Amino acid sequence: MTKPPATLRLDRLLSNLGYGSRREVQDLIEAGYVLLDGEAVIDADEKIAVTPDLPSRMTVEGEPLDPPPGLVLMMNKPVGVTCSHKEQGPLVYSLLPERWRARNPAISTVGRLDKETSGLLLLTDDGVLLHRIISPKANVAKRYDVTLDRPLRGDEKALFAAGTLMLEGEEKPLLPAVFEAASDKRALVTITEGRYHQVRRMFAAIGNHVVALRRDRVGALALPDDLAPGAYRILSEAELMQVFS
Repeated sequence: MTKPPATLRLDRLLSNLGYGSRREVQDLIEAGYVLLDGEAVIDADEKIAVTPDLPSRMTVEGEPLDPPPGLVLMMNKPVGVTCSHKEQGPLVYSLLPERWRARNPAISTVGRLDKETSGLLLLTDDGVLLHRIISPKANVAKRYDVTLDRPLRGDEKALFAAGTLMLEGEEKPLLPAVFEAASDKRALVTITEGRYHQVRRMFAAIGNHVVALRRDRVGALALPDDLAPGAYRILSEAELMQVFS
């Protein structure tokens, strides 16, 4: 049985999407700036079915409605921005439209990439989905393109696959990881854990140093070549399912 879509008062829907306070969005509505199927909706109390096609049916001041809750984004995170709502300096959220930063529920990163790591980053306002992806039980693989300071030794594949590698300061060995050499100073590493600075620390544990780190895959979802650093786009349902493949 198909679950009926959630409904929200129009003023609450627009306020939750960041269009302004309840009073501000009520003014927009009363001024006739909100259209549904081409007709002005002037009653702020009207209940709206929040369906995926709503942005194609509703406009606010002549522009399509922002995506409703359940938003999932793929971003090509550049170096130099931080995955945080609170830390100082440039944040990944500053790369999103200003209104999106006022949404409720808020958009959050699905896990983190450190400030000096670039590449595939997922963001969502769906807390259940976020925890489903990052849960250790999900066993979602993440692949990193690693550039190193020193040439590879030749035994990295066996060491990473053994499930016995220890990180400095920890007492539990890492789960097995997949290693593929790409050149004498470059490798692709796939992990299923998310320990702090894990890939950098893995190479530090065997006497090497990571000089550049880029995540290019989460599950079977690959970072597109045409998604520029700092750019993002909404994931389709089919692409989202690739995360769990």
